[in-house]
Amino acid sequence: MTVPSVLPPTLVGTGDLFQILRDGRPKTRSELAQLTSLARSTIAARVDALLSSGLLEPVGEAASTGGRPPTRFALNRQERVVLAVDLGASHASVAVTDLSGRVLDERTIESDIADGPIVVLDRVSEMALGLLDAIDRTVADVAGVGIGVPGPVEHATGRPANPPIMPGWHDFDVPAHLGRRIPGPVLVDNDVNLMALGEYVTTFPSTGHLLLVKVATGIGAGIVTEGRLLRGALGSAGDLGHVQVASASPDVVCRCGNIGCLEAVAAGPAIAARLRASGLDVDGSQDIVDAVAAGEIAALQAVREAGRDLGSVLATCVNLLNPSVIVLGGKLSEAGEYLLAGVREVVYQRSLPLATHDLQIVGTAAGSRGGILGASAMVIDAVLAPRAIDEYVARRIA
Repeated sequence: MTVPSVLPPTLVGTGDLFQILRDGRPKTRSELAQLTSLARSTIAARVDALLSSGLLEPVGEAASTGGRPPTRFALNRQERVVLAVDLGASHASVAVTDLSGRVLDERTIESDIADGPIVVLDRVSEMALGLLDAIDRTVADVAGVGIGVPGPVEHATGRPANPPIMPGWHDFDVPAHLGRRIPGPVLVDNDVNLMALGEYVTTFPSTGHLLLVKVATGIGAGIVTEGRLLRGALGSAGDLGHVQVASASPDVVCRCGNIGCLEAVAAGPAIAARLRASGLDVDGSQDIVDAVAAGEIAALQAVREAGRDLGSVLATCVNLLNPSVIVLGGKLSEAGEYLLAGVREVVYQRSLPLATHDLQIVGTAAGSRGGILGASAMVIDAVLAPRAIDEYVARRIA
């Protein structure tokens, strides 16, 4: 969160003051007074309240200008923990992080999303409780839970909305079900949105506009603008996989029922089908990546062509959204420069020069951890917001 250099005194409550300290950089009471223009007595009272709540901790002394050295204070990132969950079609990853987003422990298992919400979420609960026990924490220490799922989500309610590969999940009350065993807010979002947020907070925090594209069994995008996720009116922003590719054959039918969708020509299953037709023993995305690593010419050409198809759609996105960086994630991004080269070739050719002047098109840095890191960041941003801090402090010092 970006904090202005000086905040109007009328706007700086305890929660507002805390925002200045969220970055973990220690500050003295005098420095806080300079940043906010508040009286030192007011600063002292609010700092004392944050110390009493456990959200701040003293972290040494600043250099003295005469007299007793002033104490510096910073976020106590160990005060509470966050549970972060990344659900895929065939896996479940659960992690515990501190309030800075640092992963304290994590575990990934095979898990079929088609097992249904009750089975999968109970599985996640058991994993979460086991991780908490392993690091000697309890559910009372949990500030909140963040979950990414492989389908559309109504973010305000946390309910999946007609997810195509999640039978039985439509309109299921995920927060209520998890809340029976784990207290605190439960926030749910699409997995690609959280991958984008994870990439933003860990690798591109100074980039105002980021577009992450996940290329795997399906294709989707997460959009971060001015540091916030852009979800759209009903949570379906970024569904690139069902944009029609102009060059697609008219007999290419997508699982959504339409013709020539990007997913039907450039996602893992489509590439694998073409490679099998050429004689390669390829079943899924991992096999494609392995074939590229082995130098199979047909695989190299197929992945590069998929990159071109993806680039033809992303060129429109670049003209429309003008991102600073496009990040390619998902299993097929592990094919490296072959996929990137195809995307870059078409994007730089078809997008406006001004829109591509400083544009970066890169592979993911967060990798498979992106969804976990994004889920944690989503919760942290909610539970450390000014109003949430005011309420937490009031409960702790009552």
